[in-house]
Parts: sequence; structure tokens; C-alpha cells
Amino acid sequence: MIDLAELIEEHGVVGAQLAVLTDGEIADVAAGELNAGTRAPVTTDSLFQIASITKVWTATLVQELANEGRLDLDRPARDILPDFRPVITPRQLLTHTSGIDGDLFHDTGSGDDAVERFVARLADAPQISPPGELWSYCNSGFTVLGRIVEVLRGKPFNTVLKERLAVPLGLTVATTYAEGAAVHAAVGHVDGQPVTDPGPESDWPAGSALAMSARDLLAFARMHLATPAFAIMREPQVSLPDFGYRSRWGLGWELHDYSGGLVVGHNGGNKGLSAYLRVAPERGVAIALVASGGRAQAVFDDVVANLFSELAGVRRAALPVPPADPEPVDVERVTGTYRCAGHEVVVTQAGHGRVLVRLDGDEREFVRLRDDALIAVEKPHTVLVLMNGLLHFGRAAVRI
Repeated sequence: MIDLAELIEEHGVVGAQLAVLTDGEIADVAAGELNAGTRAPVTTDSLFQIASITKVWTATLVQELANEGRLDLDRPARDILPDFRPVITPRQLLTHTSGIDGDLFHDTGSGDDAVERFVARLADAPQISPPGELWSYCNSGFTVLGRIVEVLRGKPFNTVLKERLAVPLGLTVATTYAEGAAVHAAVGHVDGQPVTDPGPESDWPAGSALAMSARDLLAFARMHLATPAFAIMREPQVSLPDFGYRSRWGLGWELHDYSGGLVVGHNGGNKGLSAYLRVAPERGVAIALVASGGRAQAVFDDVVANLFSELAGVRRAALPVPPADPEPVDVERVTGTYRCAGHEVVVTQAGHGRVLVRLDGDEREFVRLRDDALIAVEKPHTVLVLMNGLLHFGRAAVRI
């Protein structure tokens, strides 16, 4: 096992857990602190929010309903939710191709009716592209899926998640902020300081609050590998825009660009918290990393390069880098302001054939990667894809 304490110290991470699944067995290690204020230590039993990895749990509850014949993934969602007006299907919601603007966050409380009230506010949600046409990461869509689960099971989403997944697997989870606080779950850290306002939690099915240990996250992944009825979730449904690597999406899972065998997984990020899950189904190998603060992505990259790849016999594709002598950017084509829910991208001309991109307040220079793509000059080398009046950075933003 990697020396996690040394690794998180190198990258300024406050606390973390790492778990590894091989030969059906899970090994785990913990390091650092749950809260820089209290200095409470992280143990292997501590709980960390898994953020958007929750979407794989939501997708699993949806797939159960499909396997039981209670839900047709290709019928309109409004068959189940008559007040939901967009004509989109559960499959499109699972694959982020519904066209709904992705980051519509509403605070509808923390009661059992929070998801129902949240989805009611999405009844007339704007669509940035026709259903099924374009992959664009969509938090809002998974809250709609959570409401479908509620209606068909007749219980609140968090109750269903516990009854159908956590309890049968013997896992310890917190599904709300209050539950997390009661067990002293890890708090997020920004610039080394504890996060005191994590934001609203009402979109539980998308990943606002679910917390567990890295070990229990891998127990969930192990269940997936042992359940033939869930294998369909790992089949490719849609290709992502060309961000310089080949990636596809299944039903809830991302299918990552690795050589040597299939790798599925998901990342998660809440304010000051990070989570990563990778599974090599053909090898029965998986890793989970949960962390608070610092440069968690660098820790994960080290784990993938020096542990996961070795155990699973796979290699992650090389990430794109800027050309040594890039052609000038077509500034007339790309400059302007682009918007989607929760995000604004402003592209202006810079010197030497470059453009300056301001995304959510962060300004960086980009150069031409391809005719339809820009790449950041400095690390991380973010790739932005241009398509039909949209600027795609994981979310598709519309030029205004």
C-alpha cells in the first residue's frame, strides 16, 4: 500500500482514506485530520462525502427498477412524473444527454419532501440542446431520477438508498448533513481552513451529502462486480466530446480511456472535498480515494500511476498537452461570452495568437489545439471544445 500520510503531506491534503479491492478483499489506510480546527484524526472508519459518485448509487436504484420491469428507460420521464414537462427519458438522464441545463441548484430544505420540491422547480427546466443529441454533465437530471425512484418505491430517496443498498451490504452511511455531523464526518477544507457553509443539500440523488468510508465505497463496487444484472450499466451508451482523450458514458458510470482493459468509475467534488473511484471489472480490481482539501487530484494521479495501474494491468491514456508551435486561434470564431446554469465563460483576444479565457472567475491563457478545440497553456491543460455555437468544458455553454 502507498504511504498515504507522506503523499497527502506533499500535496497539502488535510485528510484522506485509500481503499484497494483485489481478489475479493479490501485493504484500506487512513491519514491526516477530519477537521483542521478540531484536529480529530482520520481513521479507516471515518466518513467522507463521495459527492457525485452518489450518481452511481442513484443509477443503481434506477437500474433495479428497470430490472424488475417497473421502469422503461426509454419511455418519457413524465410517464412517472406527469408535472415534469421536458420530454426526456431515464436513459437520457442517466447518460447526461437530456439537454437540461446541468447545474440548476435549488434549496428546498432537508426534509423528506426535499427531492419532490426540488424537481417541482425543474418542471420547466430550460434545455440547451435537443434530447439525446449532446453529452453535457447534468446534476439536475440525477435529482429527477431520484424523484422517479421515490415515486415508484413510495418512499423518500434516502430511505430507499439505505434499505436497498446500504443496509443489505452492511455499510455505514450518512445521507444528510445532519447525519454526517452526528458521526463527525470529514469536513471540506479550502486553503487549509474548514468549510463552514457547504451549500444546500436538497439534491441528494446528485451527490450533495452522501458520506461513507473508502472501504464501504469499495464494498458497493464489489457488489456491482458480483451482480450480473448490473453489468449492463457498464456498457457504452454515448461518447463524450473530444477533450483529447477517448471517454464514453454508460448508465451512471464513466468508461475511462485506459489501455489493457475496461475501466469504469466516477469522480466527485463538493466544497473542499474530493472523491475518486476506479474499477477494472475484468481484473476484479478497484480503488477508492476520498480526501479533504489540498491538491487531491495529484494524490489520485499518483495512486493511479503507481498502484491501480500495476494491480489492474491497465494504463491511463496520456493527457493532451499544448502544441509546441500552435497555430493562431481564430479569434472571430471563439471570442465572446458563453453561459449555462451556474457558469459564465468569457473569451477575449490575447497576444501571440492566444486567447484569454475566464471561467467562473479563473483566468488563463489558451492556444489552439485543433480547429474545434482550445487547450490551456499552463497545467492543468484544460481542453475546451467548440461546437455549433457552444463552448464545452464538461458542461455545454451557449454563446450569447
